[in-house]
Amino acid sequence: MVASRSLPSLLILPVLAFLSLSARASLRPLTSSGTATLQLGVKISSAGIKNVAAADRARAQALLQDSGSSSISATNAVVIYTAEVGVGSPPAYYTLLVDTGSSNTWIGANKPYGKTNTSQDTGNSFYIAYGSSSDSTSASGEEYLDTVTFSPDLVIEKQSIGVATSTNMSGDGLDGILGVGPVDLTQRTISNGKEVPTVVDNLYAQKRIDSEVLGVFFSPVFTGDIGGELTFGGYDASKIIGDINYVPITSTSPASRYWGVDQSINYGATSILKKTAGIVDTGTTFILIATDAFNKYQSETGATLDATTGLLKVSLEQYNELSSLYFEIGGVTYELTPNAQIWPRLLNSAIGGTPDGIYLVVSDLGSNSGSGFDFVNGYCFLERFYSVFDTTNSRVGFAETAYTNTTSN
Repeated sequence: MVASRSLPSLLILPVLAFLSLSARASLRPLTSSGTATLQLGVKISSAGIKNVAAADRARAQALLQDSGSSSISATNAVVIYTAEVGVGSPPAYYTLLVDTGSSNTWIGANKPYGKTNTSQDTGNSFYIAYGSSSDSTSASGEEYLDTVTFSPDLVIEKQSIGVATSTNMSGDGLDGILGVGPVDLTQRTISNGKEVPTVVDNLYAQKRIDSEVLGVFFSPVFTGDIGGELTFGGYDASKIIGDINYVPITSTSPASRYWGVDQSINYGATSILKKTAGIVDTGTTFILIATDAFNKYQSETGATLDATTGLLKVSLEQYNELSSLYFEIGGVTYELTPNAQIWPRLLNSAIGGTPDGIYLVVSDLGSNSGSGFDFVNGYCFLERFYSVFDTTNSRVGFAETAYTNTTSN
């Protein structure tokens, strides 16, 4: 049966526009291994959400078009991981959404940029369109070079920062985006046409970290152990069970421009998606799979499509009959248990669902397989597995965590 463990009382308040569940993120100093870990804050959104599944799909379709614009639906996301990032000297701190699906870092959505003696106006403008729908986020303004501070021991000099003078990102305490995707995604975002080194690129180039690697950890919000972390220069071995298993970045376009991998998916013993290319993305809420695979999944589970949430919905009896999903990536199988396939029930109101509804987190990508972009492993996958994004070796890694098989939902 679906476990009935209660969430902390704070999580039962999604009627707020955003509920901040942590204070300013903290960063552990550099270790002997040349890594530093930034603790992330968590925000839960329930304001302005029309249909999160549709927002995820719009984001994915914009990425699939490979138009050169990065894409994130910041106004529709439900669970949002944020980092407190200092800009300038002395630093002013900004609350930035952490996104592996885009690569520019920009501020100005809520808190204005204050120039200091380290601010350098490059004379270039920037423009980033996050998605293709009418309510998607966009930002434009001037490019500056400035000092970026994660901690006193982890400081970047002359980092490109977009300073937005126009953006439709909703307020809600978000000041902008910390882009940690591949540098290729910065193409055509700056008026001079050049690529912009990401914060991870510059940390490595300025010898602040030993490897151009980013480790990402999320703890599922329903566990009560709320939070996440970014590890610059490597990964946090205390957060994983077993080894990190790596797979090369896919060679299939357009997924190859992102943190793209090749994988297949089985529902129980039934193949629903043959080996194909897709991406790993912290900016997507659900797990999106190609329409033909989604239809197979719906048929196998017996779920019905809920018009309000845009998600598949099952009865308690159907839930009890669910099989695991098996993601095969690089010869390693990652199991998403039945419990991991459902949305946290005490956050149902945040997606417009009913309190007792059981909603599945596997959603329709909006296009059939064979496009070179056939799935998105979003937050609902990444909260169950540790992920490592390795620019140095052009690969992505995954490992199990203490939450991989958690059934507290």
